[in-house]
Amino acid sequence: QVQLVESGGGLVQAGGSLRLSCVASGTIFSINVMGWYRQAPGKKRELVAVIPSGGDTKYADSVKGRFTISTDRAKNTVYLQMNSLKAEDTAVYYCYGHMNGLRDYWGQGTQVTVSS
Repeated sequence: QVQLVESGGGLVQAGGSLRLSCVASGTIFSINVMGWYRQAPGKKRELVAVIPSGGDTKYADSVKGRFTISTDRAKNTVYLQMNSLKAEDTAVYYCYGHMNGLRDYWGQGTQVTVSS
């Protein structure tokens, strides 16, 4: 079994920054993709950024130039640096991982609230 645990969410003013972290633990043979999704109240969960193993990162258009995804493969950790935050970035952010070539895993979510 694989567990993903996020940290780093919170309340920040518009224009501010936050850094999210997600650590994967458990029985991990390979990490194919790690990334972040988010879900705002009343909306569907949407992709924020993903970073495939050996591939190009992908960002939602709404966060390009403001958010940066990175990984520390040795620590099975993925980060999301969020700058120039806007009120519309307010959501629960979920860590995502496709691992062991088998299935998708999700974290429990961390709340990010941006006050305008």
